[in-house]
Amino acid sequence: MDFGYDARTEDLRKRLLAFMDEYVYPAEAFYHEHTGWEPPSVLPRLQAQARLAGLWNLFLPGTHGAGLTNLQYAPLAEITGRSPALAPAALNCAAPDTGNMEVLAEFGTAEQQRDWLQPLLDGTIRSAFAMTEPGVASSDATNIGTRIERDGDDYVINGHKFFITGAMNPNCRIFIVMGKTDPAAARHVQQSMVLVPRDTPGVTVKRGMTVFGYSDGDHGGHAEVIFEDVRVPATNLIGEEGGGFAISQARLGPGRIHHCMRLIGMAERALELMCTRALSRTPFGKPLAEQGVVQDWIAESRVRIEQARLLVLKAAWLMDTVGNKGAHTEIQAIKIILPQTVEWIVDKAIQTYGAAGVSQDTPLAMLWVGARTLRLADGPDEVHKRSLAHRELKRYRSTP
Repeated sequence: MDFGYDARTEDLRKRLLAFMDEYVYPAEAFYHEHTGWEPPSVLPRLQAQARLAGLWNLFLPGTHGAGLTNLQYAPLAEITGRSPALAPAALNCAAPDTGNMEVLAEFGTAEQQRDWLQPLLDGTIRSAFAMTEPGVASSDATNIGTRIERDGDDYVINGHKFFITGAMNPNCRIFIVMGKTDPAAARHVQQSMVLVPRDTPGVTVKRGMTVFGYSDGDHGGHAEVIFEDVRVPATNLIGEEGGGFAISQARLGPGRIHHCMRLIGMAERALELMCTRALSRTPFGKPLAEQGVVQDWIAESRVRIEQARLLVLKAAWLMDTVGNKGAHTEIQAIKIILPQTVEWIVDKAIQTYGAAGVSQDTPLAMLWVGARTLRLADGPDEVHKRSLAHRELKRYRSTP
């Protein structure tokens, strides 16, 4: 495994670091004035500058995107994680659009790619992915109850979704909806995915849902959505009937590693703030930086970041060399350890700041919310641990 930067990655890193210094960090002050569900007002300007700098759609491999490998993209995503409220969206590399673009690029028809993928690639629209439901344990995606029923040349959708990321964004134009087309089929082939334009009759965005009190507007907000006799053409089916669960797993693999890449940047930002604060504050006659407990936090943070980064890079390398299935163990491992690690580091940075650490005067409160939320998003810790333990135990079970 060689984790050194090649020439293209190094060039993009330099350009992205300059972009962060010149545009993103100065814009953070305006972001903290932002309230409500709409995206930050500074975002269009940042996106225009990112396109001029050649920093657009870096996440997407192949002809539709920048053509980077996971290993090339990893250090770039880490940099954007230093300002997660602005940088990913500025580069058109923010969830849920990234995962939706990956689905359309891999499974969409030429017509679907023309109508929905291209506008998403251009950044002229936003999207949402509607899977989670309030009435079932959605950590098991086979539980979903939304029905997608064939009626002639159409599909009719009825269901109740919640915490649908992106749905509160006024530019959200399309939902990818997961539901059951055949409840009598085998468990993992009951589900399908269909494209549902937001303005389709019967689609009701019932309410916005906060995250620890934040609107999370940079991600397009989250919403409770009702689908009542929503009718769309059968050509809106993504892939084939019964393929929804497999597509969801294909979508979540890259999404999980992207989150973890950005989490490392969040941890680096928190450690940087912890160190500068510790050097500038002098309680009880000596700087915080000379307090043993604070030194322990700083040292432990550095060790945990380096461990986490190496594991993420290994997962990225495996995804590039043996595919997502071959990297399954490592993808689950990073999804378990990264949010916990970063939550711990950000918590210590908040302690170093005192009351200011939980206010809008630093990005720490938002970083903590992001890390804590990712212990649930794309599958809770416990589900990943269960799956990982089953795979590990399988190696030692006696075969009949």
